[in-house]
Amino acid sequence: MYKIQTLNNIAAKGLDRLPRELYEASSDINNPDAIVLRSYKMHDMEVPESVLAVGRAGAGVNNIPIERMTEMGVPVFNTPGANANAVKELVIAGLFLAARNICQGWEFARGLEGDDATINKETEAGKKHFAGFELPGHTLGVIGLGAIGVNVANAARALGMDVVGFDPGITVSSAWALESGVRQAHSVDEVVSRSDMVTMHVPYSDATANIIGAERVGMLRQGGVILNFSRAGIVDDQAVVDALDKGHLHAYINDFPTNLTKNHERCITLPHLGASTREAEENCAIMVADQVREYLENGNVHNSVNFPEVNMPRAENCERMTVVNANVPNMLGQVSSALADAGLNIDDMYNKSRGEIAYTVVDVAGSIPREVADTIRNIPGVLKVRVLE
Repeated sequence: MYKIQTLNNIAAKGLDRLPRELYEASSDINNPDAIVLRSYKMHDMEVPESVLAVGRAGAGVNNIPIERMTEMGVPVFNTPGANANAVKELVIAGLFLAARNICQGWEFARGLEGDDATINKETEAGKKHFAGFELPGHTLGVIGLGAIGVNVANAARALGMDVVGFDPGITVSSAWALESGVRQAHSVDEVVSRSDMVTMHVPYSDATANIIGAERVGMLRQGGVILNFSRAGIVDDQAVVDALDKGHLHAYINDFPTNLTKNHERCITLPHLGASTREAEENCAIMVADQVREYLENGNVHNSVNFPEVNMPRAENCERMTVVNANVPNMLGQVSSALADAGLNIDDMYNKSRGEIAYTVVDVAGSIPREVADTIRNIPGVLKVRVLE
């Protein structure tokens, strides 16, 4: 019986992917085999040694101590793309909110007083203050072309916008998914300088903190719009507000309220609604449950932020062992030697490294004596050994 500790409410459709005859999932579990969470901050949490995997039902993992998990030999899974449509829809809504001054116009209309004739007269007199612009013919810059960025870029093209995108690490699958009319930029500076509106879809890190600062705000075309539905800290809010006050920017649409932005007349600030749809939460929960289950039962790794991708089918009449170790010379040789010394025949083996760790999956004919697993576990540099029947 595998024990799963949930640190947040996880959609039932996700938990239903874990068969009840094999899994117990609850927030009140001691010594869990895996932890599944959404936004819970794990940095100050004491993670039990029993934990074999951590699954984040969402894309961002800055609430998880990745380095500490890696040192423990624990993969951290996330769900890139599961909430892509939800975020895309809100970004597109943000484009319209900015272009048509919808929120400002709504506030004006809500403040009208008097009888209907008076309201009608004031409406006709006041609407000129909220005239906007249409999206076709304007250029949207997309920084980050993962699942969300690609969806946003394609949707903007469908609306008649010109789109320019940049992502130094774009994957082959993302490149294939991009609409052919999306133009390539070679740097963030190039994206910003060629755009009327800019949206970011990158994880928060030291490299992306304040990626849109005062200098790049100044590069954006006069009357430009900045959208941030990625992470707080990606945009320098002070630089944006200064540009709004000077009239260089038209609007700032973001999902992360602060005292600086929440009441500014040219900021539309939402309460982190990007992935807050029933469908996105269910998609994320299903995806992370499947990934954690596949790792626990078969040792395969898909969508981990700290482990290499591994997908090795189970060999018949074999027992499977997985080994996580420091990525240093002769580790695989020592593992193979320990199995050979015990007279065990390797039917299939897969070894791959990522950064400072390496991960090995090996199928051995027959059964693996537990003392052999202990021998491998005691090799200096080995972080975690599991035998999967």
